[in-house]
Order: sequence, then C-alpha cells, then structure tokens
Amino acid sequence: MKLRIRDNSIRLRLTRGEVDQLRDEGLVQAITSFPGGREFRYEVESSPASVNPAAFLSDNKVTVRLPESAVGAWAVSEQVSITGEQQHKNGEQLSILVEKDFACLAPREGEDESDMYPHPAQSGEDGEGQC
Repeated sequence: MKLRIRDNSIRLRLTRGEVDQLRDEGLVQAITSFPGGREFRYEVESSPASVNPAAFLSDNKVTVRLPESAVGAWAVSEQVSITGEQQHKNGEQLSILVEKDFACLAPREGEDESDMYPHPAQSGEDGEGQC
C-alpha cells in the first residue's frame, strides 16, 4: 500500500491483493519504521457503519475508513477509486482518495509490480507514461 499526504489531501493506492484483503477481511495495514524504535502506521478499513469515506489520526496512526458497500462494489469492478471529502470543524475539508495501484507503463528497475492492476493505457503505442 502506498500513502501520499499533501496539504489537506490523503491518497492511498492498493494492489490487487490488498483490495481483496480489504474486501474479505475489512482491513489493510502498513508500517513504516523509524530509528529509535518508532513506527508510523497507516491503514484502510471497511466498515458497515460508515456512510462516507473518513480519515482519523491517533497515536502515530492514520486510519481511512470506507463504507463496506462501496468497497465491495469497487473490488469487483473496473472502478478505479473511492473518493470523499471530510469536513473539519474549522470549515476546511480533507480530500480522501483510495485507488487501485496500476503498473507503470515503463518498467522500473527494482520495482515488483506483479500484484498491481494492468495500466489502462497499457495498449498505447509508445509505451511511455507515468505510474
């Protein structure tokens, strides 16, 4: 699982196996370890009680919670992402994007893309492109 945070937006990319795990088990977790034994955790969970995507920060962990019905439909379709916006008490919004992770159009050395989704533009003529 890949995590990108920029200003008031959070984006997670999940491989095929992670999408299946989220659908079947309701949770996908990842940990980034830092020197001194400290860890940063991030996770995506599927919840039958959720109506809209939401994100939470607690104890060095970011949790993105998605509606179980949305995860079920997304996992078995060609739908690329689940999106939402979460309103802060101060009026600002947090944009949430959880998407399927596509293989790069141009292979990158040292990158295992065996569990990624085929890129939609994979049949393009020039083979150039972004991940």
